[in-house]
Amino acid sequence: MILLANEVVVFLFLETVLLVLLTVALVNSLTVLRGWDFSATTPAQYALEKRAYLVVLVILGTLIFKILLLPFFSHTIDQLASIIPGAMCGAGVIASNSFGSSLLLLKVVVLYMAGIWLLANREDLRAENHPHLRAKLQFFLLVFLAVAVESVLDWLFLLNISTLTPVQCCSGIYGAVGEGNPLPLGLDTNTLLAVFYLLYVLVVVLGLMRYNLLHLLTSAVFLYFGYYAVVYFFGTYVYELPTHKCPFCMLQKEYYYFGYLLWGSLLTGTFFGVAGFVLRVLLGRDVDFTRRWAVVFHTIFVITCSIYVGGFYLRNGVLLS
Repeated sequence: MILLANEVVVFLFLETVLLVLLTVALVNSLTVLRGWDFSATTPAQYALEKRAYLVVLVILGTLIFKILLLPFFSHTIDQLASIIPGAMCGAGVIASNSFGSSLLLLKVVVLYMAGIWLLANREDLRAENHPHLRAKLQFFLLVFLAVAVESVLDWLFLLNISTLTPVQCCSGIYGAVGEGNPLPLGLDTNTLLAVFYLLYVLVVVLGLMRYNLLHLLTSAVFLYFGYYAVVYFFGTYVYELPTHKCPFCMLQKEYYYFGYLLWGSLLTGTFFGVAGFVLRVLLGRDVDFTRRWAVVFHTIFVITCSIYVGGFYLRNGVLLS
């Protein structure tokens, strides 16, 4: 049974503990929000300030741990591939039931929301009178809702994984043995690469300017096309095999866990691109460093992708076809 696997037991236990801590923080956050008035000098306000400090501390530690738990989830899925017939990596496990893709997407959303809350908290603590406490606690309510839904999906996903029913391997899922064009909008590979690099240039230009909304939209589009560019082009140079198209195998030790750098830089760059606009709405002012870090991580991602292709060409004198 999947729930008896060591990694699954540890993962679900940690997720449950984090959800309980966030629930306690939620109850106390509502109390703080109802009575908070930093300008007041009443005993009730002093008590709320002490409670708010503890609530923020609990949320801070829990969300940091929540972010660190995402790579462990990836490791857990990869380990489950060895006991599920047909699965050769995490791709087969995620595709083993209807909850996998939704759960993976929601985990990325929770990751971004947690990161945005941490940045909002950083800006609030740097001010003298906690001007953003109410905004960050209100945003935490949304974070908690997303985490609660994610926890339900965790259980539904793991409970519905069968060790008896064969699943598709990554080659079947990502079209190496299928028919039709898997690329978005019917693009061919060369056009996809052109769009990929043009979007990168646009992300950099907007990141160096004060266009938060456009930067958010462009970063999101770059994430979409970057995913396809890695799976259907750059990733084949990681595997050095033109028919191997998979976003999960590169997370394995056989490829030196290179996927964590590749996907991590893409997700982090996109996060800072999104965070700039959201923080502008939450805090009522620009947080300039988000755009700079978006440019840095997107550049790391593009350079990392390009180096693999260039390195392969220098060693072999040809490109994969």
